[in-house]
Amino acid sequence: MVLNLKRPLVLILLSSLSMFSSAQVLNIDPGSVEAQAWIIYDPQSGQIIDEYQSDVERAPASLTKMMVAYLTLKAVKEGKLHLDQFINVPEIITTVHSDESRMHLKPNEQISIQNLLSGLIIMSANDAALTLGVLVAGNDTNFVQLMNSTAHKLGMQHTQFRNPSGITMDGHYSSAKDLAILAQAIVKETPEYLNYSKQPIFNYKDLTHHATNILLQKDTSIDGMKTGYTGAAGYNLALTANRLDPNTNEYRRLIVVVLGTASKQKRAEVADLLLNIAFNYTQTKRLFMHPQPLADLHVINGKQNLYRILLPQNLSYNTLSLLPQNQVLDAKQFDQITQRFVIHPDFQQILEPLKSPQQINYHVELTQPQLHAPLQQTAMTIAKVDVSQFGRIIHQVNIQQDVLLEQASWWHRLLHWIKALFGLNSENLKPILYPIQNN
Repeated sequence: MVLNLKRPLVLILLSSLSMFSSAQVLNIDPGSVEAQAWIIYDPQSGQIIDEYQSDVERAPASLTKMMVAYLTLKAVKEGKLHLDQFINVPEIITTVHSDESRMHLKPNEQISIQNLLSGLIIMSANDAALTLGVLVAGNDTNFVQLMNSTAHKLGMQHTQFRNPSGITMDGHYSSAKDLAILAQAIVKETPEYLNYSKQPIFNYKDLTHHATNILLQKDTSIDGMKTGYTGAAGYNLALTANRLDPNTNEYRRLIVVVLGTASKQKRAEVADLLLNIAFNYTQTKRLFMHPQPLADLHVINGKQNLYRILLPQNLSYNTLSLLPQNQVLDAKQFDQITQRFVIHPDFQQILEPLKSPQQINYHVELTQPQLHAPLQQTAMTIAKVDVSQFGRIIHQVNIQQDVLLEQASWWHRLLHWIKALFGLNSENLKPILYPIQNN
């Protein structure tokens, strides 16, 4: 048999990659984390590193304003608004109560969109939220509708907004996972948001406001996101950081959302703890750096005898555990100074992270054992590869190729028929599988 290596009619470039997260990467004991709901999310891979009650609908408080900023910055990006543009403050800001966070705006006062965004994100000002809502959508009713339609488009399945400020209302809710999805959209589509959320202080007229995200003073890799508090919600925090991974020499961003903590200090402690655990004990990387042969299928009645399936280069990222084994992690055993788990304090036994992920397995599923010529099909799903770690599927590759197989001459088909009479046909031959190399 002759293997056709050129394959000019097979468009490998049309191969598609489909990634999903069917299981968490880490397994942190929820009882060791002092929050009502939380999630650690990797925006590069779209994977949940770990979570607890992340789909439970809760009052988001001022984390609501992340959506206000997102929609405003989208409008700026689309040229509908300009950051240095001055606008008149609408009458609706008179509905903001004196006990709410505010910039003390007055109706018809002129203010720039730049200052409104700073007041919204750093001061968490409710009058800034109402002003931007009217500016973007014409009135507050239209803006709330836009917030909800945008949440639906982003895939926020456990979110409903009733106001742009985040004040407690019946039917106003979100979830840790949904807020992480929103944070991912902000990071990818409107990263200018981070220029505001990482500012430690904001001055407007005679007002000086220090950022309520106290972690900005502790860690320069943290570029903020949003804090929130109401009596119904507790203390909430969406946090993000961008750090250089010494093992891959690439920058890596993670997102943490914690909801329902007991205090401002506690939300910072919990978010920082989860962030550091994930940065130290997981790694984000591409699994398949180069195209490689995956399998050869026998071709029946074709001019060529074998058809090669290629595993294409993976352009998407994957999050993998750096634990030496699959185990439940007690967050209280994590030492923030050494950035390591201390398993047995008496013996100073440290759980060191691996430099490269291990225990990665691949399961290849071919759509059919042989191909029959003639065959012409575009974007044909020809194989699937499940990637698992510790027995949990973390990635799936669906391989599609444009397949064009010409039929053999009548003489070769006659020989094939004669061989079939004597049971010598290649239908009995199994596909040839090649080992997968992940680097």
